[in-house]
Amino acid sequence: MGQKINPLGFRLGTTQNHHSFWFAQPKNYSEGLQEDKKIRNCIKNYIQKNRKKGSNRKIESDSSSEVITHNRKMDSGSSSEVITHIEIQKEIDTIHVIIHIGFPNLLKKKGAIEELEKDLQKEVNSVNQRLNIAIEKVKEPYRQPSILAEYIAFQLKNRVSFRKAMKKAIELTQKADIRGVKVKIAGRLAGKEIARAECIKKGRLPLQTIRAKIDYCCYPIRTIYGVLGVKIWIFIDEE
Repeated sequence: MGQKINPLGFRLGTTQNHHSFWFAQPKNYSEGLQEDKKIRNCIKNYIQKNRKKGSNRKIESDSSSEVITHNRKMDSGSSSEVITHIEIQKEIDTIHVIIHIGFPNLLKKKGAIEELEKDLQKEVNSVNQRLNIAIEKVKEPYRQPSILAEYIAFQLKNRVSFRKAMKKAIELTQKADIRGVKVKIAGRLAGKEIARAECIKKGRLPLQTIRAKIDYCCYPIRTIYGVLGVKIWIFIDEE
C-alpha cells in the first residue's frame, strides 16, 4: 500500500522552510500555536470580506461594459487576491507578520494595513507586544499552487467545465519556470450523483525525492452540488 504524506512536511529542513519563527517553553507552546492560527485566520477573513465588498460595489456602481471588463480580469486570474503563505516571527515585544500575496491591490489601499492591525490586535489581545505587518508580492504568481487553486475555484463557481479549468490552470504555469505540475479534482464533478476524481499531469513530479523542491496546496471549493476538493503539486526545481 502507498504511504501518503504531505509533500511540504516531508521536506521540512531541506527544501521547505518553517512559516513560524519563535521560541516558547513547553507549557506555553500550545498558546503560541493557537495565536498563530488566529493571526492567519484573521488575515484571510479580512481579505475575503473586503474583496466581496469591493466586487459588490463594482457591480452596483459601474456600467455594463466596465462590469464585463472586471469579469474578464477575474477570468484571467489577475485580480484575485490570494495569500500564498504567512510568516510569523515573534520577539519579546514585537510580532512580525509577513504576508506573501500574489496581487496585493487590496492591501495597498490607504488605511488597509492600519485597519488590519487593529483587527489583529483585538484577536490576539497582545497588550505588551506590538504588531508589525509587512506585505511581500510574489515574483511569479502562477508558480504558486494556492493561486492556481483559487483560479480553478473561481472557474468552477461560474459553471465552467472542470476539465477546461484544469487545462487552463496548467497553461498558466507555462508562464513560470517549472519542471512539472499535477492537478487533481475530486467530488461530484459536473453535478453527477456518484463522486469521482479526475487528474491531469504535465512534466515530472518526483514526490519521493526529498531534494526535489515541490510546492503543494489542498483547497476546498463549495459549489451548488457540494464540496469539491482540489490538490495541486508543482515541481519547481531539484537541488
